[in-house]
Amino acid sequence: MKTIDQKVAIVTGGGSGIGKAISLLYASEGAKIVISDIDENGSQETIAEIKAKGGEAIFVKADTSNSEDHKNVVEQALEKFGQLDIAVNNAGIGGPLAPTGEYPIDGWDKTIAINLSGVFYGMRYQIPAMLKSGGGSIVNVASILGKVGTPNSSAYVASKHGVIGLTEAAALEYAQQNIRINSIGPGYIMTPLLKSLDDDTLKALVGLHPMGRLGASNEVAELALWLNSDKASFVTGAYYNVDGGYLAR
Repeated sequence: MKTIDQKVAIVTGGGSGIGKAISLLYASEGAKIVISDIDENGSQETIAEIKAKGGEAIFVKADTSNSEDHKNVVEQALEKFGQLDIAVNNAGIGGPLAPTGEYPIDGWDKTIAINLSGVFYGMRYQIPAMLKSGGGSIVNVASILGKVGTPNSSAYVASKHGVIGLTEAAALEYAQQNIRINSIGPGYIMTPLLKSLDDDTLKALVGLHPMGRLGASNEVAELALWLNSDKASFVTGAYYNVDGGYLAR
């Protein structure tokens, strides 16, 4: 039997990378997918792959830093599929690289708006819809840098620490209302963004992971799937890293 058969799932940032892998995996496990992204071309490619395998999916163009866009995504999910059971708040950016004392203010504002406020906006509208559907499960994509720091990425580090704290607070609030909320922390994953880096930089990133390689998007998707399924029925308010041993160093 498929793990999340007939469930309705919103995936933000589902047009590429980790979000695409999650969308494809969830569809293969029976879920109806609502992809939210600013990347229309990538999202339509993901939807085409889902439909080619007999799955159901729609695309709603949305800027994750815009609260009204999140509201619209949830409304479209309910209009098309009649319920909401699962959400993966995955959309995010790396932000500028600079020391804190020189960090660009607009870069800080944009990174926090997308990475942290975007997760809050998502849950703000996803949770009421799930309550009406009888419950649900949310996975917020944080990062290994939600647990530790790194130089020159203060906005990213702060935003991802915030995602973990926000997840814990919301999980406590809805623990008795059949909504589970967890976060995951990918290490460096081989997504299209990293493929643009030069060989020396990639080699340095690989060296940060005791397993001696970068992760794959589908490895992150498998963890998210478990958390969003009934197999994790007693798991809420948790943070799981999928990082090749990065945080164990």
